[in-house]
Amino acid sequence: MTALLETRGLGRAFGALQAVAGVSLAVEPGEVRAVIGPNGAGKTTLFHLISGLLAPTSGRVLFRGDDVTALPAPARCRRGISRTFQITSIFPELSVLENVRIAVQLRSGGNFRLVGGRATLEASEQRARASLDSLGLLGRAEEAASTLPHGDQRLLEIAMAVAQEPELLLLDEPTQGLSPEDTVATVAVIRQVAREQKLTIILVEHDMDVVFDLADRISVLHFGQLIAEGTPDQIRANADVQRAYLGGAE
Repeated sequence: MTALLETRGLGRAFGALQAVAGVSLAVEPGEVRAVIGPNGAGKTTLFHLISGLLAPTSGRVLFRGDDVTALPAPARCRRGISRTFQITSIFPELSVLENVRIAVQLRSGGNFRLVGGRATLEASEQRARASLDSLGLLGRAEEAASTLPHGDQRLLEIAMAVAQEPELLLLDEPTQGLSPEDTVATVAVIRQVAREQKLTIILVEHDMDVVFDLADRISVLHFGQLIAEGTPDQIRANADVQRAYLGGAE
């Protein structure tokens, strides 16, 4: 099976700091892959490189077998890569529906022309409502996004990404700041959306209960380097990972 996403020797330096160092990984279609590691391990930088927010200083990014290394983030989004951010990124003054509708229109190139605009608007709204429904937020579509509790704002950001109809969804700390109850609910929604939308997901997450619950495979970064990959059981048993991140090894 051809990997949906590959990174080959991917690296990013900031002056003398090598934030990501020669990372090569392959993510299969339909897989849920977790990327874990200590603070400063390079996880979010890796996400920036995959999504196109940062250009690498070495290596390549391939999506569906095509080299997308030189493509900016909007072009990668149109190819089928969407993402969320560690800090919730929504338009608080707009309605829940408007937030998702804008995301849909940006996915199609931000076409707000007067000619043909109504058809574009209607199609975007239909897609936005479907995404909100899948995340359980349709009943709050007309409310201002700022009025949502934190857990629902995180779900709204996921709804915005899902509405762009990606093949690959990058989730950066999707349960950060959530209560235990909201975390359980968010994990259940992510699992349901992944199954129903047939999404491939890569998530960065510090909550190891979430990681071991959701992930098919786990990649471990330490000081920008990939030090281990495997199933949750393999990662739990890996002495190098325990020393670097999980704790418990002498």
